[in-house]
Amino acid sequence: MTEGKELEGLRQEVRGWLDANAPRGWRESYDNHEAFAQSQREWFAKLVEGGYAIPHWPAEWPGGGRSLAEQKVIYEELARADTPRLLLSFVSTYHAASTFFECGSEEQKARYLPKILEGETWCQGFSEPNAGSDLAALKTKAERKGDVYVVNGQKVWSTMAQYADKCLLLVRTSSDGPKQAGITYLLMDMKAKGVTVRPINQIQGDQEFCEIFLDDVEIPVEERVGEEGQGWAVAQATLASERGLTLMELSYRMQGALWRIAELIRKNGLEEDAGVLRDFGHLVTRIDCTCAIADQFLQNRIDGAERVGDASLVKNTYSRVLREYSLLGTRLGGIDEQYQAPITFGDLNTGNWMADFMNSYAWTIAGGSEEVQRNIIAERMLEMQREPKDWVAS
Repeated sequence: MTEGKELEGLRQEVRGWLDANAPRGWRESYDNHEAFAQSQREWFAKLVEGGYAIPHWPAEWPGGGRSLAEQKVIYEELARADTPRLLLSFVSTYHAASTFFECGSEEQKARYLPKILEGETWCQGFSEPNAGSDLAALKTKAERKGDVYVVNGQKVWSTMAQYADKCLLLVRTSSDGPKQAGITYLLMDMKAKGVTVRPINQIQGDQEFCEIFLDDVEIPVEERVGEEGQGWAVAQATLASERGLTLMELSYRMQGALWRIAELIRKNGLEEDAGVLRDFGHLVTRIDCTCAIADQFLQNRIDGAERVGDASLVKNTYSRVLREYSLLGTRLGGIDEQYQAPITFGDLNTGNWMADFMNSYAWTIAGGSEEVQRNIIAERMLEMQREPKDWVAS
């Protein structure tokens, strides 16, 4: 059987499964936070059961070991069926899993990876009020006392932290030497004494991000990933997943949502408007390019040819094009579309154009701002010289 026939067989298999199992009217069911969380957990469990939740995991895991082409088919069909994006579990299945696979001990893999498939959720404790784009400037302090680290500090922009069971936490264990050298990577129980989570109200009425306050939180030393002071290197595995693997799925979801723009064009009788068709055609091309760049990133990773900066290219391309997508929808939708009630729970490409447009700006910051990604690309890929610290504009 040729590869094309095998992929078409997988497509029909996934499509048939989604026809029978994809939730209907799920956006309307998100009328409160508990309903949202429960619906997300149920959909994730259903995807695990069907074998479509973790195609990017190794083959020994249920539904894992999929080729790049097979992953594309699954993501395309999830987008086509307009299924819920797994907001509650994406940190678990991408960020946490990639960290364990690349840097975790065998004991940590055995303990945590099965629990992720059972529904245990993770959040990320990286950014701080004064250490977002400059992550290495973090100040949350961990002091080792016997078999535990005692942690004090604050984190911010932690996605879905109000629902999380565990947290991927970066802390400072030393102030000696380069600031990256004193960072340690810990796994924190969100129910531990001294952990306080405060959701942040966003501009479109959502509470996707949270602040986390840490007051004398005790974390066992065995919950450290890698050696003390080596957390910066471990964090790169987490960030590469955030900037690359997750955005492959999101790119295909955006491509699958192009019908919303086409529907607006038809609804407003703009099928013969040359300017509108030009802009739509440009957007389609840009989204196709975004998917191709994400594909290449994953292929490089599979082939062991990933370069420092590849994930940054994916991240910056996606965030730019997402904003173009939502901006065109907002413009074509006109005033009536802009009067829709704000979306209550975080999602992208919903057709609530003003909320989508406002939400798109978060992706120019989340996972590292566009400016930081450009610096990575310039310095690590193009080998451009760093700006001298004593440089002063004339």
